[in-house]
Amino acid sequence: MIDVSGLRKKYGDIEALKGVSFRVGAGEIFGLLGPNGAGKSTAIGILCGLVKPDAGQATLNGIDISRKPIDARRVLGVVPQEVALYTELSARDNLAFFGRLYGLGGTRLSSAIDRVLAKVNLSDRAKEPIEGFSGGMLRRLNIAAGLLHDPKVVLMDEPTVGLDPQTRASILDLVRSIAAGGAAVVYTTHYLDEAERLCDRIGIIDHGSILVEGTLQELRQAAGAREIIALRGTFTIDAVTREMTARPEFELLKVSDTELLLTVQHAEQQLAAALVASTMAG
Repeated sequence: MIDVSGLRKKYGDIEALKGVSFRVGAGEIFGLLGPNGAGKSTAIGILCGLVKPDAGQATLNGIDISRKPIDARRVLGVVPQEVALYTELSARDNLAFFGRLYGLGGTRLSSAIDRVLAKVNLSDRAKEPIEGFSGGMLRRLNIAAGLLHDPKVVLMDEPTVGLDPQTRASILDLVRSIAAGGAAVVYTTHYLDEAERLCDRIGIIDHGSILVEGTLQELRQAAGAREIIALRGTFTIDAVTREMTARPEFELLKVSDTELLLTVQHAEQQLAAALVASTMAG
């Protein structure tokens, strides 16, 4: 359903993508993980037809997005990170607006609105102005807007950012149901725990390249039965990096100003000792 091959994109001297490739089948959820600036947004922009690659190819349901962007968008549903809705309108009126953009009308549009409202559990709030909706309700309605035309491919860009754990769990259940309906889903996130709970396969992208890709079990096997750990915070990066590089039990997969991705055996004991030592060294 989604076939990405050798995508490259430069902005001036910055290589945003360096030959990125991956495939996503029908009913599959592919998690694309990486820090800010890793290349996720550029990859999503190309799949949406908003960014033209310098090289490579991306097809959606067999349609080349660069050569036939309008045809490709007909099979594509997009759920952006930021809520893209009109607060003065009701949930139903918002969906009617977006449905008309997809070319829906009449009874077909009305049926589609009823279907997606039921899917996101908002049927009973359909006629209310959404300015009174909670953050979780807005996110669910945002997802509904991307599903009106029953797309074969769905791109979801960090749909749970800033949500409480209970609302996050409900969104993850919704994503599973979208894939269960046969759609190919690309799900970008910063959260390794989300990818572990949700995704059939995971690709970790950084500095424009896919570092590792596979099922969670395959990634664990590739790490030699080691645990994959993501650390985010305001700790002293240089000190932590020095300490972990000096310890053979750690293997750093990625380092940025705000995040470390590493593998280690016996993570609970080893990580605590390393962080204590690095804090003292800093």
